[in-house]
Amino acid sequence: MTQAPNPPADARPLGATLDTPVGPLALYADAEALYRLEFLSPQAPALGVREATPPVQRALVQLDDYFRDPTSPFSLPLAPGGTPFQRRVWAALGRIPPGQVRTYGELARALGTGPRAVAAACRANPLPILVPCHRVVAVDGPGGYAGAVSGRPLAVKQWLLGHEGVAR
Repeated sequence: MTQAPNPPADARPLGATLDTPVGPLALYADAEALYRLEFLSPQAPALGVREATPPVQRALVQLDDYFRDPTSPFSLPLAPGGTPFQRRVWAALGRIPPGQVRTYGELARALGTGPRAVAAACRANPLPILVPCHRVVAVDGPGGYAGAVSGRPLAVKQWLLGHEGVAR
């Protein structure tokens, strides 16, 4: 679901997979930081932990905590790459508390840019959930998720918002 840049050459090809209420997730990392979180097909085989680097170990615990209690904070070393603008948008996403949302327009005004630019940065987010792009919505509904406005990606966004107590 996520359109993410390739991890750096020295990143582990796969840190771990995790079964979650929104389906299996894959974590990509090196010894220092997480580079990507990817939504896998529900039919993907469970691979478990391949490389339990410290960032992967912490992410597994914190994601498990989040799926039990959506107010559990994330405090992880992240290295998402991206352009300076994308990193600025992703930093703003990280400041949206669980259970709250911002519209693309509200976030755009706060950043001095346009809603479509914010949506494009959200679509390019390689660390969904950890960098909570699901908390950005359209004025008249949930908007898109991972570049889609229907299907499984939107169902995942709606589940995450519902999990956090947001009625959308």
